[in-house]
Amino acid sequence: MLVWLAEYLTQYMTFFNVFSYLTFRSILGILTALLLSVYFGPKLIARLQSMQIGQMVRNDGPESHFSKQGTPTMGGLLILGSVLVSTLLWANLSNKYVWVVLFVLVSFGTIGFIDDYRKVIRKDPQGLIARWKYFWQSVFAIITALFLFITAEQPAETALLVPFFKDVMPQLGLMFLLLSYFVIVGTSNAVNLTDGLDGLAIVPVIMVAAAFAVIAYASGNVVFSGYLNIPHLPHTSELVVLCSALIGAGLGFLWFNTYPAQVFMGDVGSLALGAVLGVIAILVRQELILFIMGGVFVMETLSVILQVGSYKLRGQRIFRMAPIHHHYELKGWPEPRVIVRFWILSVMFVLVGLATLKLR
Repeated sequence: MLVWLAEYLTQYMTFFNVFSYLTFRSILGILTALLLSVYFGPKLIARLQSMQIGQMVRNDGPESHFSKQGTPTMGGLLILGSVLVSTLLWANLSNKYVWVVLFVLVSFGTIGFIDDYRKVIRKDPQGLIARWKYFWQSVFAIITALFLFITAEQPAETALLVPFFKDVMPQLGLMFLLLSYFVIVGTSNAVNLTDGLDGLAIVPVIMVAAAFAVIAYASGNVVFSGYLNIPHLPHTSELVVLCSALIGAGLGFLWFNTYPAQVFMGDVGSLALGAVLGVIAILVRQELILFIMGGVFVMETLSVILQVGSYKLRGQRIFRMAPIHHHYELKGWPEPRVIVRFWILSVMFVLVGLATLKLR
């Protein structure tokens, strides 16, 4: 929005040319989202407390979590609002990729909001019934995938980049729709499963978003994309601003979500953030690298799948409790130790994912 204003004002003062630089707008995007989160955080927390919108804690969970009963939830509204405002201010709104990501952010955030609303206000422990949650996730994911498939301007936009292989870029065709569906819905639910401890989910989200900012910048730059031998996708450059806004909003939320948390993200945040990471991976054609960089999310999801599968097939559990972060809590690890060690793992996964860009 302000990009257009700056373009108009350059005819009167050359200083406004600085707003044409992607790096400058990205810095402003981080700072804007961060300041918005820090400023409105206490107001949102106070509002949630006054409305008695508190977290419901499982009776079969770790005993250390019982004290969290009633902590304000739905704090994801703070992240979504900060990302939305910052992106609208500093991104080039003529870029279709920006609108695709914002559509996913708002639509999946709405699903999470309804789920949280039913749980904490209507006191329905089931929230939004699972089949309806997956139905609407599927609807929005398919709409997004169809739009990207129909509006693709070059073959690279629907090709699959395979890590470690320089010249392996098979055309997906209609399989693009299926892959996109699973990436968006799968990542959305994976982040949702990870969001079980104070700050556990938001830091890996920030790290993956930062890595995607680097990839989006390289993909949108003809020199860097040629050097790394990845497709040159001009529309991806504006995703740097959006990823920066996500980083800033995430850091602002972490200010209040760090142990011991003053507010929880809720499904309104986790479902939306996961879906956003998924769609960004699709836009920069790095779905498989998301699987690597989001290793913490993969671990959490696989632990649930293995736990449920083992119990149904053998009648035995593999872990003391799933997702796996609860397993380590029940083994006696203090919550901060679990959180920080998972953060360290996330750093490692992100670095390995970035390394694959050159190891081809």
